[in-house]
Amino acid sequence: MKKLNCAGTILTFDQTRVMGILNVTPDSFYSGSRYQGMDEILAKAEEMVEAGVDILDVGGESTRPGATGAVSSEQELERVLPVVEVLSKNFDQIVSVDTSSALVITETAKAGAGMINDVRALRREGALEALAATDLPVVLMHSLVDQPEPSFIPHYSDVVRDVSDYLLERIQVCELNGIDQDRIVLDPGFGGGMFGKTPAYDLSLLKNLKRICDLGYPVLAGMSRKSFIGAVLDKPDAGRLSASLAVAVMAAQVGANIIRVHDVAETVDAIKMVNAVRSTG
Repeated sequence: MKKLNCAGTILTFDQTRVMGILNVTPDSFYSGSRYQGMDEILAKAEEMVEAGVDILDVGGESTRPGATGAVSSEQELERVLPVVEVLSKNFDQIVSVDTSSALVITETAKAGAGMINDVRALRREGALEALAATDLPVVLMHSLVDQPEPSFIPHYSDVVRDVSDYLLERIQVCELNGIDQDRIVLDPGFGGGMFGKTPAYDLSLLKNLKRICDLGYPVLAGMSRKSFIGAVLDKPDAGRLSASLAVAVMAAQVGANIIRVHDVAETVDAIKMVNAVRSTG
C-alpha cells in the first residue's frame, strides 16, 4: 500500500484522499478560493476539516493565466508562513504548501508543513536542495512554462507519454539530489497557462489517467473548476461544481490517490462513495 511520511504523520492511500485549496492570494482564478484575513482563513480551514478534508493546501502565488505578475519569494513567504504556523498548531490535518520557492520550502518546513506541492517540479533555483534538506514528500507537477502565458499554444505528439516522460525525468533528478522515491507524488498538471494543456489534452489525460497511475507513484489530480470543464459546458468557473465532482470521481476510480479541490464538502461525499464501493467485498 502506498503511503507518505508527512513530517511524522503517515498518510496512507488505502482510500482516495481529498486536498482542500486555501489560496492566500488576491488573484487566483476562482474567486471562491481566495482568502485574505487570518480569521477568514481559519474559518474556511475549520469548515474543510469538519467536512472531512485530509490535506490543507496553502498557496501564496497564483499560477493562472493573466495573474498580476511574479511574486518574490519574500512576499510569498510573508503570505503563507503565518498561515502554515496557525494551521499546523490548530488542526491535525496535513498542511501542504503550494510553492516553487526554495526559501518558502525551507521556512514552511520549519513551521510545520507536511508536504510541498510544486507546480514547477523543483525546477527553480535551489528548490531541489531545499526539499532534499527536509524530510517532506513533494508533489511533482508537469508544466511547460515557468510563468503563465495566455498566448502559449502547447503541442504534444502523445500527451500522456510526454507527461509521463517528463515526470519520470524529474524523479531521476530528485533521486540524484537525495530525494527518495518514497517521497514523491505525481501530478499530470491539468489546465492551461503554464500547465500547458488545451481542453482536448486535458480530456485525453483524464481518459488515460490510469497510465500515469500505473507508473507506481501516488498521483494527485487537480481539476476543480478548470478551464477544460468550462470548454465542455460553456460555463464560467462558478458553474462548474457538478462537473468537477464528476471528473474527481473518474480520477479516483482509475487510481488517483489525492483529489485537489475547491469544494471540499461536496467532493468528500463523492469520494466517500468511491471508497465505499472499492472496499466492498
